[in-house]
Amino acid sequence: MTARQFDQEQAATRAKDASSSIVLATRNKGKINEFAALLEPFGLRVLGLDDFPFVAEVEETGVTFEENALLKACTVSRATGLVAVADDSGIEVDALGGKPGVHSARYSESPESPATDARNVAKLLAELRKMPSSCPRTARFRCCMAACAPTGVRLTAEAAWEGVVTQDPLGDNGFGYDPIFFDQEIQRTAAQMSKEEKNGRSHRAKAVAALLRDWPAFWENWLATVRLF
Repeated sequence: MTARQFDQEQAATRAKDASSSIVLATRNKGKINEFAALLEPFGLRVLGLDDFPFVAEVEETGVTFEENALLKACTVSRATGLVAVADDSGIEVDALGGKPGVHSARYSESPESPATDARNVAKLLAELRKMPSSCPRTARFRCCMAACAPTGVRLTAEAAWEGVVTQDPLGDNGFGYDPIFFDQEIQRTAAQMSKEEKNGRSHRAKAVAALLRDWPAFWENWLATVRLF
């Protein structure tokens, strides 16, 4: 095989990968499998960051969920040459001026120790106890999904799940702030819901659904670019 033939073969392989695969900017296998099932109608292979060990973790320096989601998606897309999808989410508590917001996952972080779900929840409840008893405990989970192609073309979708913060944790399911996030419509915390019930109501599920509504046009735009090579 000549050098030119080798280059042509490599280019064809990259084009095939680019037109049939995407990378989810996470190492969470649960998220990867979930998204793969959602994209099954498009016939796409969904990879994760474990498939690209040379791609470093992306520092979330944005001030909004959308900025962080786009930062992760576009950084990973440039590094891999594939369309990348990322999300950023957290809880916003009205009485705390929208905090912890984009800092939800690291709310209780300190120089001495990293944040944990339990410490994040404890800190949030402690902050609310400092507020007047008449202060509303309304809150929402918010999620932004972002897709980015190596060409820089972007797609975003955002959704929220409204609720209130309980006085104490309730329920053993879920993770993060689920035990203190109460859905007033069905009168349960997110941690008291089954996985299926939560997925039918959650901010992440709504954001993914919104992203997929616009996905066909976004993906066709990317395929048109790939076909040029």
